[in-house]
Amino acid sequence: MTQTLNIIGGGMAGSEAAWQAAHMGVPVRLHEMRPTVGTFAHQTGNLGEMVCSNSFRSDDHEQNAVGLLHWEMRTADGLIMQTAHKHRIPAGGALAVDREPFAESVTAALRSHPLIEVVDGEVATLPDTGQWIVATGPLTSGALAEAIQAETGAEALAFFDAIAPIIYADSIDMTKAWMQSRYDKGETEEERTAYLNCPMDKATYEAFIDALLSAEKTEFKPGETAGYFDGCLPIEVMAERGRETLRFGPMKPVGLTNPHNPDQNAYAVVQLRRDNALGTLFNIVGFQTKMKYGAQKDVLRMIPGLEKAEFARLGGIHRNSFINSPTLLDAQMRLKSKPNIRFAGQITGVEGYVESAAMGLVAGRMAAAEILGQTCDAPPPTTAMGALITHITGGAVAKTFQPMNVNFGLFPPVDTVKGGRKRRKERYKAYTDRAKIDFANWVAGVTHPAKVAE
Repeated sequence: MTQTLNIIGGGMAGSEAAWQAAHMGVPVRLHEMRPTVGTFAHQTGNLGEMVCSNSFRSDDHEQNAVGLLHWEMRTADGLIMQTAHKHRIPAGGALAVDREPFAESVTAALRSHPLIEVVDGEVATLPDTGQWIVATGPLTSGALAEAIQAETGAEALAFFDAIAPIIYADSIDMTKAWMQSRYDKGETEEERTAYLNCPMDKATYEAFIDALLSAEKTEFKPGETAGYFDGCLPIEVMAERGRETLRFGPMKPVGLTNPHNPDQNAYAVVQLRRDNALGTLFNIVGFQTKMKYGAQKDVLRMIPGLEKAEFARLGGIHRNSFINSPTLLDAQMRLKSKPNIRFAGQITGVEGYVESAAMGLVAGRMAAAEILGQTCDAPPPTTAMGALITHITGGAVAKTFQPMNVNFGLFPPVDTVKGGRKRRKERYKAYTDRAKIDFANWVAGVTHPAKVAE
């Protein structure tokens, strides 16, 4: 008799993982604590319930990374994408759904499947035996969070998280910015040029502080209190402590020489650090923020060199639960210290419904293949799914690892063309063309699950 795969969590990732594994012929026991144990965000006990939005974002699979992820999930006959299209509502170029019928259809598909048993109730431990997938999302129960924390040694799992913006490297004006580590520290040229620097004179700095202090900010809900990581305060909080605080903190100008103006000392310097191994994304160092998105773009584009910055991720503040996947998971999404357990979904450090479901899709196939004595490798890193998995299992910088949406900055660069880099539109099309070929080849090498019945 085939071993049963146990999955904890019936959100996007858990639902997709269950569907994929069952259609590879593996029995699944899907554990969902709702409605027995509720959360502040969920309203029902339905599987696949959407709590933050009814949108899966852009459906453009030629110019948008999340749209490409839609395409890949449809190509892999994913439950979430099939159900979303069945219940889609007009939303321009986005894929939005009628929320309640969507969750009801996901629930019906899983509960009626002959190989899937839905078990109501909380799982509070990490089992030592059997094949398991933890797909509990950002609202992991307190008991299970404690078990994960005890196993991984994580200092904290649930917290109010202030995150810094991430910028596409090719949108930074290098006629104003330059690459240099403070005091040229480092044994290699790569180490000595590890940081990207944007200088400010005094007038620019003062204007920036004024804009920062007056910008609209996200406030806590009644009863919530801030519990930030030490050394991870939002820049607005630091600025409120004194106008010079940032200049003696993350914006200190010491140990740097501007090659564009070597005789002029900067009054303040904003530093950006490479955020992925490819060098296509840069994180603004120390710039955790709770500014609202519109204000955030306006204020950050006041920084010299970032006037035309394009953001792979804006900063923000929210309650979150995720593990430091680059240090804890192997390439098969298994917990290194407990390889009978895989993690999937938002708890792995991906952000968004689509990304969570996609990680569930791959984890479900990987776990089912292992149970069947087969091997299912991750999709190539040139695909949207593969880029995400590569990011969370080693491509990201572990020390600054934070939740991430899919974006083209995670993909290996496309070839350059004569006369310079391709224009953005051409480059994105090149990314998606390459990804579709590679993903179709990956799907052809693994078992196809059946389509959802209409």
